[in-house]
Amino acid sequence: MLRLQLGPADLCRVRFADRLHPVGTALLAGQWLRDPTVAAMAPALAERAAAVEGTGAAQAATAILRHLLPDRGRLPDFVTPFDGLESVAAGLEAIQATPARRVRAEVSAAYADATAATPLRRRFAAADPEVLDLFGGAIRTWFDAVLAPHWPDLMFAYRQQVTCASQRLAQQGLAGLFAGLHPAIRWREPVLEVRTWWGGDLPGTGHGLILLPSPLAGPRPRVLVEPGHPILLVYPAAMPPRGATAGGDALGRLLGATRALVLRRLAAEGGLTTTVLSQAVGISLSSASEHATALRAAGLVASEREGGAVRHHLTALGAGLLGGPSGDPSEAWPSVGQDAGYPPVLP
Repeated sequence: MLRLQLGPADLCRVRFADRLHPVGTALLAGQWLRDPTVAAMAPALAERAAAVEGTGAAQAATAILRHLLPDRGRLPDFVTPFDGLESVAAGLEAIQATPARRVRAEVSAAYADATAATPLRRRFAAADPEVLDLFGGAIRTWFDAVLAPHWPDLMFAYRQQVTCASQRLAQQGLAGLFAGLHPAIRWREPVLEVRTWWGGDLPGTGHGLILLPSPLAGPRPRVLVEPGHPILLVYPAAMPPRGATAGGDALGRLLGATRALVLRRLAAEGGLTTTVLSQAVGISLSSASEHATALRAAGLVASEREGGAVRHHLTALGAGLLGGPSGDPSEAWPSVGQDAGYPPVLP
């Protein structure tokens, strides 16, 4: 049992992550999609992984990741970094920037539990740059083959989970929020108890607590504590069926899942710059620019330059496409919770 003694500075900064971390999500998925309990929470992803992991480049990437990382339990913290939320490339840069001393310490600790030594594992534990490059390439290949086709669905589901949890916070306060996250998380003021892969008593960092629901966290919550950073708590949360997300509705079939999600984010949040739009949807900056360009060419989006940035807005045609006869975009944005076909945050 991990007991986090959260002080006022931490409790004043409890918040949700802006979005899922591409690299962190890929590594958790690669570790846990083989587990029947986790696979049941994201069946489409589990089917995709089973279909592609036995062939081609994905097969080699899977073999590398499964050889270098523990099958179960705690991963080395540096492979799920705080930085690199923007894209897979940014996450890999954060991993590559990890000091060799930290790589050696965390990989050796991860291997301590009966992981047989091999030449490749020894080189990984020694922070060999060539093996770190091999590791990064395997992550990129696995993400592209397994997660990329489902990434808009994962992001859509994540935002629905955050919306439900935020409503709980507004109605019941922090105690109600913590009580509804997961059965393995319990609030005993001023201590947050978490049944995770390691135990102990730790003070808060004074930088807050970031919450991140994910169907790929594994059977237990994950906790990352680093001095100078907020505490990161990743906890299991069911993913709704694929048909309930943006990729399964009529607009998604017409425009494509990601492009439909771009249009909906612009409807929900008003004008967004390309950078903010990429963060809101969970795609790269270049991909956000490409989707905005295509929607602008179709007359659904208008763009204007603001200094060094470009801000995108829905046109009347875009609003009409989302809202139907009334032209009200809010009608096209699913309601939260059970009414929208999504499970509540409470498992």
